[in-house]
Amino acid sequence: AVTAQDFILTLLTLSNYGQNDHTPQIACLPLPSDSGSPVIQLRLAGEKRKHYEGRVEVFYNGEWGTVCDDDFSIYAAQVVCRELGYLDAESWAPSAKYGRGEGRIWLDNVHCTGAEKSLAQCESNGFGVSDCKHSEDVGVVCTQKRIPGFKFIKNHLLMLEGMTVQVEDVRIRATYSHRKRIPITEGFLEVKDGGKWRQICNEEWTEMNSRVICGMYGFPGEKRFNTRPYKLLAKRRKKNYWGFSVNCTGNEADLSDCKLGHEIELKGNNTCEPGMPVVISCVPGRAFAPSVSMGFRKAYRVEQPLVRLKGGAMIGEGRVEVLKNGEWGTVCDDNWNIQAATVVCRELGFGSAKEALTGARMGQGIGPVHMNEVLCSGFEKSLTDCYFNRDALGCSHEEDAAVRCNVPAMGFHKRLRLNGGRNPYEGRVEVLAERNGSLVWGTVCSDSWGTMEAMVVCRQLGLGFASHAFQETWYWQGDASADAVVMSGVRCSGTELTLDQCLHHGKHVLCPKGGGRFAAGVSCTQTAPDLVLSSQVVEQTTYLEDRPMYVLQCAQEEHCLSSSADKADSTSYRRLLRFSSQIHNNGQSDFRPRAAHHSWVWHECHRHYHSMEVFTHYDLMSLNGTKVAEGHKASFCLEDTHCDEGIQKRYECANFGAQGITVGCWDTYRHDIDCQWIDITDVKPGDYIFQIVINPNYEVAESDYTNNIMRCRSRYDGHRIWTYNCHIGETMTFG
Repeated sequence: AVTAQDFILTLLTLSNYGQNDHTPQIACLPLPSDSGSPVIQLRLAGEKRKHYEGRVEVFYNGEWGTVCDDDFSIYAAQVVCRELGYLDAESWAPSAKYGRGEGRIWLDNVHCTGAEKSLAQCESNGFGVSDCKHSEDVGVVCTQKRIPGFKFIKNHLLMLEGMTVQVEDVRIRATYSHRKRIPITEGFLEVKDGGKWRQICNEEWTEMNSRVICGMYGFPGEKRFNTRPYKLLAKRRKKNYWGFSVNCTGNEADLSDCKLGHEIELKGNNTCEPGMPVVISCVPGRAFAPSVSMGFRKAYRVEQPLVRLKGGAMIGEGRVEVLKNGEWGTVCDDNWNIQAATVVCRELGFGSAKEALTGARMGQGIGPVHMNEVLCSGFEKSLTDCYFNRDALGCSHEEDAAVRCNVPAMGFHKRLRLNGGRNPYEGRVEVLAERNGSLVWGTVCSDSWGTMEAMVVCRQLGLGFASHAFQETWYWQGDASADAVVMSGVRCSGTELTLDQCLHHGKHVLCPKGGGRFAAGVSCTQTAPDLVLSSQVVEQTTYLEDRPMYVLQCAQEEHCLSSSADKADSTSYRRLLRFSSQIHNNGQSDFRPRAAHHSWVWHECHRHYHSMEVFTHYDLMSLNGTKVAEGHKASFCLEDTHCDEGIQKRYECANFGAQGITVGCWDTYRHDIDCQWIDITDVKPGDYIFQIVINPNYEVAESDYTNNIMRCRSRYDGHRIWTYNCHIGETMTFG
């Protein structure tokens, strides 16, 4: 005999199959689908680093269980992701990558072709037949995009505990009075399900739910709002409610990680009585707020941040660094997850984390590893409030943790475009400017156009780092109607979010060369090198040498001595401050000289090519910053002297080979090489600052220029020199 409940369930299954549905099963007896396989429900669980990945869990026969990784394939991952409403699968992971599940292992030896509508239709040993342990639980990574028209079954008979919210899309729909504000921080919440936008009833809506929605849209927190105008508006508007409530704890990075609440009855005009549609109001981070007072107050004083992001191309992404005892250090990626990443993102005025990155994906840091095995609840005001292991033994910078945060939609990319390039990552820069009351596209004057300006363009367009800045673009056919120069005198520090935030001439354009063939251009890249000098090596190798002029002819030819050497007698001596410099490439791509092989300069005296005419500056300065001696280290021959274990050398100066520094390798200029010094013959005894700057003209793009400068204290008594307290980057201060 078939019960009424079984009959209804079977009808629902038959009527909805083939619409990318994922029909849950609550009856103890598994129901057959139209293809004869049981109806199951899926979810992604476990220790996640993205909200669209996780351990595959199956609801069958009234309980949740896992899937074994034996014989699992990308085709099976595709079936899982589509059944969950995602367009496709990116990859899958064996061996409990997302942690070990609990309960039954429902499926083992799963074989899918990729065409199945449900994982239950794939060949397997059968439900509950497995010889696996939870150490073999399989996980998948889905694409972020949802299937258009993806439908979630709405029937209280099919509700089950532990199901997560799965909808096609989510949006904050601003009222007409707020529509033009950027960013949109307030409005009715709508979810797209089955191709239709629907409101949610606010009867059981909580602040924790709002916190999660705000985080998804790039905002660190929610705020109160005036409900009266929304009530009036809701009365006039036609309502179309989604049939469920939502249960978020507040520490989820995305709505899809929240649990589905109970079903809300949808009965005519009485729907959601006495409630109204959910309204969301968020507070933006200071960088995105229309005014400073409206911006989110950071967890720490702005002038003394405890946490920062480094090495990222886009706003809101980078390697996580924390300040401890006046020294910046990194975070080890052991246990690094999306909750900890979200604490970092919110602390810095962004939304929740899109992704928690491991394995130095944003380049390797320098200095100490300050935190390890970080464990956050998600509600901490700062990462430094989370539990962590202070002992980072065994953690190297190869394990530096990083984040990608949700940032508000500011529409920055709509004010700028690249034209005429061979691919979307390069071209002439064209900006949208106001002229005579209307918006027109035009070019940018290339006077003073360089890497820093190009970096801002690539960031604004979401294209990564700049690989080159061009001052001539005649070989790129831009839009002829946009030939006129509308922006000139552009000077950027490199931290700006948009080109118009950089210094520029304003409405009065001044460009002697004109636009056209001399318009500014860029090429962008997803990865960049990052050169860092070893301060330890400099400290350990500094010494003085008195050297006769007659053995310094090559060095003088290359301008490696101070100007007084021009008049010096060949029998006289020069006093040289000598040291070794070891330059590591900690970035994500090789450091290559900008100049092509044919334009390198041959130095006959030293018998090698110089690929960069200005690569480092060596200076000795007084304590107030006045230069007292220069090293004139003008040119470099770049090569891999040594590499980390397992990395092959690629660049060698010998035999006029290719020049550069491979990721994970370093170029050592020993203290006994010509020009590896500062000529201090004319310097009086005293206390000084010894400074080295790599790539000082930003000739080659890097992911981080702040670590290109090293300063040390130096004491010279007329006979000996002491070098101590060497620091990389901005932490160096001398009182």
